[in-house]
Parts: sequence; C-alpha cells; structure tokens
Amino acid sequence: MFYVVGTPIGNLEDITFRAIKVLKEVDYIFAEDTRVTKKLLSHYEIEKTVYQYHEHNKLHQITNIINLLNDEKKIALVTDAGTPCISDPGFELVNEILKAGIKVVGIPGASSIVTGASISGLDMRRMAYEGFLPKKKGRQTLFNKLKEEERTIVILESPNRILKTLKDIKEYLGERYVVITRELTKIYEEIIRGNISEIIEKLEEKPIKGEIVLFIRAINDDGVYLKTIKTE
Repeated sequence: MFYVVGTPIGNLEDITFRAIKVLKEVDYIFAEDTRVTKKLLSHYEIEKTVYQYHEHNKLHQITNIINLLNDEKKIALVTDAGTPCISDPGFELVNEILKAGIKVVGIPGASSIVTGASISGLDMRRMAYEGFLPKKKGRQTLFNKLKEEERTIVILESPNRILKTLKDIKEYLGERYVVITRELTKIYEEIIRGNISEIIEKLEEKPIKGEIVLFIRAINDDGVYLKTIKTE
C-alpha cells in the first residue's frame, strides 16, 4: 500500500490523527528533505526509516519504491510542508505506481494554497493555479496568456522573486487587486492585501521573507460579492 500523506505547513499541530497513525504503521517513509521530516517524526515520537525522494533522484527511487511495494511493504510519501504531489515530483511517482496496479491512498492534510485561499476574501469558486512561474523561458508567453484569464489566479513564489513577479503582473495584466499570504501558520504569518502598485511600493521599502502564495483577483471581479448590503 502506498500513502500520500499531508503534513503541517508550519505549525506542527496541523496534522491529522490519521496521518500520525499511518506514519507510525508504514515500513518506510520517503521525504523531500529527511532532516525536515525527522523533526516532525521526533515531535510525535515516531521512529521510522526515512529515505529521500526529490527531483534529482526520482528516476532511481521510483524503481526502488515500486520494488518495495511489490514486496508488500507499506510506504508513505511526504513533502517538506503540506500535501505532496502539488508542485513537486510526487505526481510522477504516483502515476508509475498506479500503472503498476498498486493502490494509492491519499491522507488529507494542510495546504498553503487552500489555507491562503480560504482567508483571501476573494471569489475562489473558480481559480487558475499556476504554481511556480517560469524564471526565464516561457515567462512572457505565460503572462500574455494570463491577460485573458477570467478566474482568480494562484501563484507560488519565493521572496527573492516576488517583487519582479508583481512588476510583471502590473506590466502584462494591468493594475489588479492582489493578496499575498506568507509563512502561513508560523509565528511571522502575514497577509498583505491591496492594489498591485501599492504592494510594489510597500515591498520596495520593506522586503518580505518566507514561503509565499499570491492570489490575483479575477479580471471582471469588482470584489463586491453581496450587492444588497450597503456600506457607509
């Protein structure tokens, strides 16, 4: 049996009873960074063998994992934070396991995307998830496509590139309302909301750090969701 296990995105208490139970019961755990995962396991007093599974060793490890599963071993896949297989190489592993006729079970957990969306105040009934943007090749092409996107756009970004991304959004998509969520569930959690020009000016004065999820309000969304309520 193969388990895809959601883990905390910051606060170690954001993990389900079921996830803890599965991590205790499996034979092996495969993790993006074993050091990060071992901290989580230590917190919950779980002693388990942990191996690396990441972008640079995935071809080798996929074969190993499938061989272990064929030997009826129970294996869990975790990522550094949140739910695996979202913007990481886990989806390729799951695909190969399914093709081998082995059952895959998802153990729900925290997600910075869903958590950020829930507190963004934006209409998330329809959204376009772009993940991490291309750094160079294909970046301009993508932004030109996003000009016509009618859904709320969701982007993952690093603190080193967030300012450049905001400036690109302003250049290609125009003046838009955005929400930045960073370091969710951690001590320095912060939500920044406003028109993109205001946010750019703010970040030029005071750069931000940490994991970032950026939400761009839909092009035809005026932000007024209850038309009958009057505000003074």
